Amino acid sequence: MSKCEQCIIKQFNSLRSLGKDDLIRISGCKTSKFVKKGEILFREGESINGVYCVKDGVCKLSKLSANGKDQIVKLVVRGDLIGQRSLVTDEKSNLTAIALNEMEVCFIPKNEIINDLANNANFSLDMLQEMAKELRIADNIIVDMAQKSVKQRLADVLIYLYETFNTDENGFLGVVLSREDYASLVGTATESAIRILSQFKKEGLISTTGKHVKIEDLDGLRRVE
Repeated sequence: MSKCEQCIIKQFNSLRSLGKDDLIRISGCKTSKFVKKGEILFREGESINGVYCVKDGVCKLSKLSANGKDQIVKLVVRGDLIGQRSLVTDEKSNLTAIALNEMEVCFIPKNEIINDLANNANFSLDMLQEMAKELRIADNIIVDMAQKSVKQRLADVLIYLYETFNTDENGFLGVVLSREDYASLVGTATESAIRILSQFKKEGLISTTGKHVKIEDLDGLRRVE
């Protein structure tokens, strides 16, 4: 198990604001585990009682809508913290977290984070700034859902995946999503997502091999209307 004070991942989240002694304390009470692809970290409505720090891998955060469909609201990547909002508000989780590939995560108990929030102003401010950033992103998503076409939103998702996860040795996107995941990310039916991806393929914007997607014309995706 790696030590928090020596872990480079802390530089990507609010833990960077903690001193060495605090990181040593957290390191002594955290638990680390590997999560398999498709495994659920926690479900909507569960009490998390702490935060997860993502050391490696990707997971999706989704919410079940009134019509019984899952809506992906965020992709969580290496360096992100999960569960801080539920911890601060002392509420049960509003989302479900599912691993999209193999992950390594560290779980920090609630009482340790609350102690740091109460006694470390820099940590509290950093945590607030991270949550404010998430709210800003959520605002942008709401506007996009209302004003952009499904085709534009799907192009934006592909650009985001390319810029966030880069590509593998074969040029495919570094994260593999199902067609259902693409549909959930843009808020449309799976059939519509499949049809638009096929259209992008015919236009030479992307190429596909199974679930793997390769961006062939990034500027072309940016011009989609």
